[in-house]
Amino acid sequence: MSGDLERVSYWELRGFLNVTLGVHMDTILFQERKFDLMNLKYNYAAIDLEEGLQFRPQFDKRGGLLPVAVQEIDTGQLLMLASINEEALQKTIQTRLATFWSTSRNQLWTKGETSGDALRVDNILIDCDQDALVYQVTLLGNGVCHTFNQHGKHRKACFYREMNLAKNNIQFIKGMR
Repeated sequence: MSGDLERVSYWELRGFLNVTLGVHMDTILFQERKFDLMNLKYNYAAIDLEEGLQFRPQFDKRGGLLPVAVQEIDTGQLLMLASINEEALQKTIQTRLATFWSTSRNQLWTKGETSGDALRVDNILIDCDQDALVYQVTLLGNGVCHTFNQHGKHRKACFYREMNLAKNNIQFIKGMR
């Protein structure tokens, strides 16, 4: 189906709705007797964003920054949460090294440049609205956190504590002190 919403033909739209949604255009147009072209264009754009195969991160929606969760690909462990802008995403894609936007320093930051604990990006997941990502990574060092464990090494993950809901406090995750 054409990406240009102004030039979508009836037959393209009919085929798209039928194949993608299992909805027959004739049912929409004639049985319900209502057809709002502007609403249809908006719905098509939303469907295309959510179901289409074009990578269109929605940076404008969130002020130029998107959240990215970083997950170890081999274990599924959540390692950290960071922000990216368009430049950081492009550098990540080009180098396959996780690059972020540092909100505290207002600059690009490639993980491991100073610590040596880089992250190789093996896969990128994008959510339904294309406004949040997950970098699935392989650690190329000891860990990602700027804090240190009881042995004086950088922690593997920034998520090393958990909420004890019964006591309403936090505690170290077993093995992550």
